[in-house]
Amino acid sequence: MRVNITYNKQKYVANLTNPLDISIPIAQNGVNAWGVDNMQINPVNSGEWIGDVEMGSPVNFNNIFFNPHAHTTHTECLGHISPEKESLNQELLTFFFISDLISIAPKKVNNDFIITKNLIKKMISKEDNIEALIIRTIPNSKSKIHKNYSNTNPPYLSEEAARYLVSIGVRHLLIDLPSIDKEDDHGALIAHKTFWQFPENKRHGCTITEFIYVPNNIKDGKYLLNLQFIPFKNDASPSRPVLFKLEVK
Repeated sequence: MRVNITYNKQKYVANLTNPLDISIPIAQNGVNAWGVDNMQINPVNSGEWIGDVEMGSPVNFNNIFFNPHAHTTHTECLGHISPEKESLNQELLTFFFISDLISIAPKKVNNDFIITKNLIKKMISKEDNIEALIIRTIPNSKSKIHKNYSNTNPPYLSEEAARYLVSIGVRHLLIDLPSIDKEDDHGALIAHKTFWQFPENKRHGCTITEFIYVPNNIKDGKYLLNLQFIPFKNDASPSRPVLFKLEVK
């Protein structure tokens, strides 16, 4: 199926039969961060009955314990840092966006690797009219889909970079890191607060999606993004961003 799309007076065609999934699934050998326990999938055990076909049950019937921020691709909203605890399920009400995928090698600054404003500015500007930006960090290996990031000081976004994204109109940011902020920043969360303009001018409806994985065979460029998530009433939810290549009509 091919659909015609017009965005900022430019006409595109998207092939919906060729989806490109850039999510990391919730799995016992999947990603982890923030020092939390590994996720758990266990059959319900009521004493006389165990929800496992291998143990005689007619169905597999599992309880799943996980943290969306630590164990999978997740999308978060303003409620992640707000005392009002806004729910993603109420904050994000549309699910298709024109997006740009860019690849960036973070810059080493002292002992950190940082995605700076200048690195981003070299690749995109306000004239690009980017609603959703997808950042793939380099190097990019498959180890990202099962890495434990706890106490590894992963790359992160500078405050100036986050402010630049706001200034050029980016409303949805997707990145292949556990956070856009430094792992141990003593709770400052500067990039999150800057992107959401918290608390002075809250950007309702804007989202940050972390822990994506963009395989190397997906090239930089424009895509139709379908940002799917589980309708939890929570600040964040496991999500499944799916891309469709856009061709200029």
